[in-house]
Amino acid sequence: MKLNERIQKVQSPLIPIIGDMVRKRPGTISLGQGVVYYGPPPEAIKQIEEFLKNGENHKYHAVQGIKPLRDVIRKKLESENGIQISRKEEGYRLCVTAGGNMAFMNAVLAITDPGDEFILLTPYYFNHEMAIQIADSKPVRVPTDDEYQPDLEFIRHAITKKTRAVVTVSPNNPSGAVYPESALREINQLCKTHGIYHIHDEAYEYFTYGDAKRFSPGSIAGADGHTISLYSLSKAYGFASWRIGYMVYPAHLETPIHKIQDTILICPPVISQYAAYGAMRVGASYCQSKIPEIAEVRGILLQEFERLRDRCAIIPTQGAFYFLLKINDEFDEMKLAEQLIREHGVAVMPGRAFGINEGCHFRIAYGALQKETAIEGVGRLVNGLQSILGA
Repeated sequence: MKLNERIQKVQSPLIPIIGDMVRKRPGTISLGQGVVYYGPPPEAIKQIEEFLKNGENHKYHAVQGIKPLRDVIRKKLESENGIQISRKEEGYRLCVTAGGNMAFMNAVLAITDPGDEFILLTPYYFNHEMAIQIADSKPVRVPTDDEYQPDLEFIRHAITKKTRAVVTVSPNNPSGAVYPESALREINQLCKTHGIYHIHDEAYEYFTYGDAKRFSPGSIAGADGHTISLYSLSKAYGFASWRIGYMVYPAHLETPIHKIQDTILICPPVISQYAAYGAMRVGASYCQSKIPEIAEVRGILLQEFERLRDRCAIIPTQGAFYFLLKINDEFDEMKLAEQLIREHGVAVMPGRAFGINEGCHFRIAYGALQKETAIEGVGRLVNGLQSILGA
């Protein structure tokens, strides 16, 4: 049978490949997958009891999500992000999705025709590139500066008649960079001027360190006609497998997004929505209480990486729970990643998955690690690289 050429061109996600290597080497500590060390709050689990009390909950529900969850999200958006969901003909609309990835897929399918272009800032989140290619559109890769910050001139020169959106992720996966308000305002205005969308992913909105502050471009006055904002419960609430996120988008996209979501999903999993309602009633304080421990692990990693100063480089970015480690020598990333797992019991993600095609880079994820495991894991990584590199 003839295979679909478009899908064959889409990269295979490296996380399952690295995961398979880890399973073959029991005892490996993973610095690869981007999850947190904690699970949902008890209030989320308690809401499952409420779900089970009503037999109607086993039937289909509203395509855009259950009302109690949408109400608590609406209040959160207003108080924390400065975004208001409108009940008027124009303005923003809200839809609960099966995670942030589906929110992005919904957005891409709603605004694109085959052959259209999406600007991605390199390094980028690999599932975004995959979604664009699956939709038969073209990712246009635009470099960032030496600290992984956006360069407006590069973005401006990348815009063509086929451009449909500029995609930004802040705090960033995979670099951990936090984009300043001024840069996001400039990008948003550039999109408005050119009549294209600004898709902004805020999955890591609560994960910032030091004096870094995240900003929601959806809050900009006059941005509600061209700005799409994406959110996820996976990180902040330890909710990864529950698959709940949400998206905010211009009113004129409501019918297309409902068509797409109804076709793919019908409705977000209602049991997960009940749990999400319980989690979001607890609110941001749940995640924020965990940040100091993650920040401590971050500090441990930065201190340990000093031992590799002569052979590696790392930018101490202030967001999410990632660093990008650059090896100053030329190595095959996949072979080096496999060697680190096989010989040293530590896993990292090759940079090529995130669009970094020059040099040797690894994404280091530290959100899943508690202090003792972090010390052991980064020790294995540093010792392994010293052994391999001769540092």
